Amino acid sequence: MLLGVKNEAFPEKTMIFGLFGKKNNNQAIVDRQYQALTSAARMPELYERLNVPDTVMGRFEMLSAVMILFFRRTRTSETSGQEIAQEIVDAFFEDIDYSIRELGIGDNSVPKRMKKLAGMFYGRLEAYSKAMDVRDAQGLASALGRNIHPEAIEPVDMRGLADWMFEAEDYLLSQSEDVIATGSATLPNVA
Repeated sequence: MLLGVKNEAFPEKTMIFGLFGKKNNNQAIVDRQYQALTSAARMPELYERLNVPDTVMGRFEMLSAVMILFFRRTRTSETSGQEIAQEIVDAFFEDIDYSIRELGIGDNSVPKRMKKLAGMFYGRLEAYSKAMDVRDAQGLASALGRNIHPEAIEPVDMRGLADWMFEAEDYLLSQSEDVIATGSATLPNVA
């Protein structure tokens, strides 16, 4: 649903790193949580007030940021929370695969693009986490600007988005393990 297109699951399909073919006993939880995360990534205020372009890549960037926030929250969770987090990351990549295909990218090009997008996601996870681990809002804003506006001649002010990400991280951390384990975690609205 990255591009706003309803994703019909591909249960028979093998995805990046072979993760999507495994049996998912937590499907209802994963679906509920993934829907909440994608809804948060589509908040109009992110695009209207926080300098995120409302484009395919802008949506990828916001969904990546939200996934990173959730992944960071669950890294210290109990086993069930970590399993759900992995399944949600798998759903994220399945959604990207589906969206690429819906854009008309040929089947032969999809694996190469998926590999590139996976690399982009994990690069962002590393860069954003580095800044977030030390509560460096300006460092996070700079990393967001480089990724969200790679073609910009002058740096784009991403401090509002960085501040929201810190707020969202704190908000997620305040939610109980039961909330995480049941796929009921939410993110705050943009203030």
